[in-house]
Amino acid sequence: MNSTDIDKLVAGFPLVKKLINLETVTWFNPLATTLEQGLPYVGLTEYDVADAEARLQRFAPYLCLAFPETQKTHGIIESDIVAIPSMKETLQQRYGVEISGRLLLKKDSHLPISGSIKARGGIYEVLTHAEKLALHADLLVETDDYSKLFSDDFRQFFSQYRIAVGSTGNLGMSIGIISAKLGFRVSVHMSADAREWKKQKLREHGVNVVEYAQDYGVAVAQGRKEAESDPNCFFIDDENSQTLFLGYSVAGNRLKRQLAEQQIVVNENHPLFVYLPCGVGGGPGGVAFGLKLALGDHVHCIFAEPTHSPCMLLGVYTGLHDGISVQDIGIDNITAADGLAVGQASGFVGRAMEHLLDGFYTLSDAEMYALLGLLNRDEGIQLEPSALAGMPGPARVSMSSDYLRNQHLSAEKMHNATHLVWATGGGMVPGEEMKKYLATARI
Repeated sequence: MNSTDIDKLVAGFPLVKKLINLETVTWFNPLATTLEQGLPYVGLTEYDVADAEARLQRFAPYLCLAFPETQKTHGIIESDIVAIPSMKETLQQRYGVEISGRLLLKKDSHLPISGSIKARGGIYEVLTHAEKLALHADLLVETDDYSKLFSDDFRQFFSQYRIAVGSTGNLGMSIGIISAKLGFRVSVHMSADAREWKKQKLREHGVNVVEYAQDYGVAVAQGRKEAESDPNCFFIDDENSQTLFLGYSVAGNRLKRQLAEQQIVVNENHPLFVYLPCGVGGGPGGVAFGLKLALGDHVHCIFAEPTHSPCMLLGVYTGLHDGISVQDIGIDNITAADGLAVGQASGFVGRAMEHLLDGFYTLSDAEMYALLGLLNRDEGIQLEPSALAGMPGPARVSMSSDYLRNQHLSAEKMHNATHLVWATGGGMVPGEEMKKYLATARI
């Protein structure tokens, strides 16, 4: 975009000026509607989610063998939710606002196998592809005990095939680890902002890591190009994959069960707010879709992005979706939140979910680091910077009287509210790396 184009965009969408200036913003979505009205835009249904749940159940015996750390959950990749009351007090003091209701943390940061939310979608897509190949070759039927896939014969079979993906880090970790374990030859195309320890961990698992000096978009483009030249290479497209999206969506029903186990009610008088860090959008989009299907209109999903990479907010707010990038308006897309360092949002997710998301906000890298240090101090929980993006969410909502009024969320209802921050990564960060994160935190 030239300066004239940007001026026109700002004239029509004034918030863009604040994004250009790297100001922290909060924007509540006027397109947000009921589940019934918003669902047709997604193009997927509860039956698709149920199919994904059934597939993961079929693979559970395999995962128990291949990854013994999943045995305690019987091969199901799931994370805990924990209360963080001390952190709630800290947020109230830091932002000068009362946060009504309880504050919980969803620890996808500590999911088994790859230690991030990407263990949901990334692993699911690889398993879906492996199942399809094995079924087509008459090596497997759906009624089999899938533990049979943990064998040299199946590893030999899958070694005929390749998998490629472009990633800022965590998706590559998930796809690389599960693909290599199954026997696939796998290449992960890593953008410049990917952490060195993640590249090293992948190499230790036998993954071919291809490094770029450019950002996420270039890594994805090169991964796609590699796959196009090889008919036996399957490219996992984080920007447009419905399979990835469905892998994430399974979290909805599982969270519903977890809340019920903790006797936490979600209904009109007991609203649930979920704060999800957002990069290209597949992970938070899929989770939000699953949550909406499971809990209906009483769950309010809000995306959080770095000030230097507000791609989904920019795309949904302007209605241009993947037709605009943060670089188009002069933002550099350079952030310490490597998993969120994406310049152009998924057009599929933006269009599918724009009627089911309550809002968006941005925060600075410095704020993510500060919150990282505070969470460690108050709750003894250590996350990577991007996983803290959701933490200011309860304060942003509590400050937004217009939004609460428009949603008919009275003080009484908010007193009964549950705020859930989705922690997206950090459980596998090496100790030395975590020390650096904590040293950067100014608290």
